[in-house]
This record gives sequence, structure tokens and C-alpha cells, in this order.
Amino acid sequence: MKFIHTADWHLGRSFYNISLIDDQAHVLNQLIDLTREAKPDLLIIAGDVYDRAVPSTEAVKLLDEVLCRLILDLKVPVFVIAGNHDSPLRLEFAARLMESHRLYVFGSLSRRIQAIDMFDEWGRVSFYPMPYVEPSQMSEYLRDESIASHEDALRKWTAVVKDNRIPGSRMVLIHHAFVVGGEESESERPLAVGGTGTVPVECFDGFHYAALGHLHRPQCLGQNNHVHYSGSLLKYSFAEAEHTKVVKLVEMDATGAHRVDAVPLVPRRDVRCIEGTIDDLLKGSIQLGNRDDYVQVRLLDKGAVFDAMGRLRDVFPYLLNIDHAGLMGGGENVTHVDHRKREMVSLFDDFYTFVTGEALTEEQSRAFVAVVNRLRQNERQA
Repeated sequence: MKFIHTADWHLGRSFYNISLIDDQAHVLNQLIDLTREAKPDLLIIAGDVYDRAVPSTEAVKLLDEVLCRLILDLKVPVFVIAGNHDSPLRLEFAARLMESHRLYVFGSLSRRIQAIDMFDEWGRVSFYPMPYVEPSQMSEYLRDESIASHEDALRKWTAVVKDNRIPGSRMVLIHHAFVVGGEESESERPLAVGGTGTVPVECFDGFHYAALGHLHRPQCLGQNNHVHYSGSLLKYSFAEAEHTKVVKLVEMDATGAHRVDAVPLVPRRDVRCIEGTIDDLLKGSIQLGNRDDYVQVRLLDKGAVFDAMGRLRDVFPYLLNIDHAGLMGGGENVTHVDHRKREMVSLFDDFYTFVTGEALTEEQSRAFVAVVNRLRQNERQA
């Protein structure tokens, strides 16, 4: 059995207010070319198809075009699940009708737990799509009030799957989750505020391959290296500048053992970080690379620099951000905090303390977490 594993397209995403729709179309053309050459039995999109619950018209149009080329032109079945950025109901509109063309979309838990069975020369491979859901939704779906976390939800759901598996079938799980031990990136939205959004890798025991979405860096986990993230289509933050973005081409044998080839995606414009003084950058004393890339400059000048953005855009037309590290000062013992990497609860605690002069109590912290998670859930269901 051969299949392509991809995830986290985030169609419609912007990068520093620049639309990435053309960049996404560029790498999706490469995915279509790979599909044509590799002739897989199916293709998986493991969540976060869109970047927001109400996608832009450009994003919807691009998805429609790509799916038509994959399914109608190349005759490749496509399995899609919703991620935490997707609106379940919008994504799975007309899902039952589209199954006749072998487009299988799972946005919510509206249907019973079931496998999509595919067959090769060795027999059956059962694919189990599990879209992203809140623990409360899984509790209602399984009628189990003990479910209080993402780990509880996944363990209970997979237990039902394993109890109903067909003996001898190879098993593939498609899910959108944050596995403990996985390496996160700056561009991901936390699944839940308050530390309840992670799941242990042991939850995937019993599956021959777990095709996951959510973490944007390609990686594999588990003692058998059977838990895989394909990563995002593009670099969606400067913290990902050193990442290589890929899709995974998986070949599974009769025993369920698999070989995974990470096929690189070549972006229309790369995302790069460059550092130096403004004089060195303007004079070209530093290796500048492709000047049409999306660039962040880390200025090393100790003093103020007049109109750094305007002057440097003559060198880098797509300069998006300047980090003036030389002005931070304060000596070697001063710690500078990147607020983008801090937990939301911690940031709110600082704000609350600044305004009131008192730290949040445990009860207030729990209330804040509950409100934020409820707002995020409502946003997906809007």
C-alpha cells in the first residue's frame, strides 16, 4: 500500500499581512506532480486544511482546484480530516455525496466510528479518520462523562476502534493532535490553554502508522517510529527558517512495516533570517542569498538606525521584519523575553498583576482558561 501523507495546508494564511495563496498554490502544484509520478493508492490531509474557520474565497477556490485535479484528473482517493483551525461543518459540507467520487471528508463526529478499507496484493488496510474534537464533544459522542482531556478522548476513541478491528487488517490512524515529545513551532495555535491539549505517544500503540497533523515540523515519534507528522506546506514563521518542508510518501508491506520518504517542497520564496550591521547589509559585505525571499533582518548596530526598513527594502523587496538586537543593551546578564513563546495564561497573569497589583488566584486562572477554550470552540463551530 502506497500513500501520501500531508497536513497543515493552512490555505488562506497571511505572513506579516502578505497573502500566501500564490505560494501555497506553487507547492501544491509540486504535490500534484508527485502524485502523478508516484501513483499512490490514496492521499491524506491530516487537518488544518484552512487557516481559519471561515476561509477566504481564494482559499476555497484553491482547495477546489487541487482536489479536482487529484480526484477527477489523477483518480486518486483523498482522505481529509478537520484540524483545530477548520470549521467542522463547513469542511464536511456534502461529504456523503462526495464519497461517490472517493473524496472522504471527516469534519466532526457526526458519523459512527468506521474504517475506510483499501486493498492491495496482501489484503486489507483500514484507515481510521479521527478529526480534531474538543474533549466535551467526545464525551457527548461516546456518552462517557469521564472524558475530560484530549488524552481521555483519544484513548477512549481508539479503544472502540481496536475492539472492532478486523483481525489481520493493517491499521492506519489519521488524526490532528499534539503528541508529548513532539517539537512545536512558533506558527502553531495551541490546541487548548492550560496544558490539557497534549496526548502521550502510547495512545497510538496498535496502529501500524499514525498520520498526524498539527505540529509544523516534519518528525516521527514512538519506539517503532510509527507516529509521523508531515509538517506544514510552508514556513509560516521566521522561527521555521531552518526547517525543510516536505510531504511524506509511505509504502507499507504485508506486515504493516513501512518505508517513509520525505519529499522536499521547494517554495516560491524561502523564509530567511539575516544579521549584520546596516552598512554591511547595504554594501553587500554579507552573503545575501536570494533577495526575493521573505526576510527578517537582525540588526547588530549599537545605535539608532534611521529608516532601516525603507533603506533595507532596496536590498530585500520582501523584508518583513527587523529585530534591532544591538539596541536591546543591558549587558550580558539581562534576559530578554520573547512574549510570543509564552503561555497565554502567563501573559494574562502578568497583565492582571500590572493592573491590579495582585497575582491571579488558582480559581481565576481556571476561569480564564475555561473562557478562552470555550471561545475557541465557538469560533470553530460558527
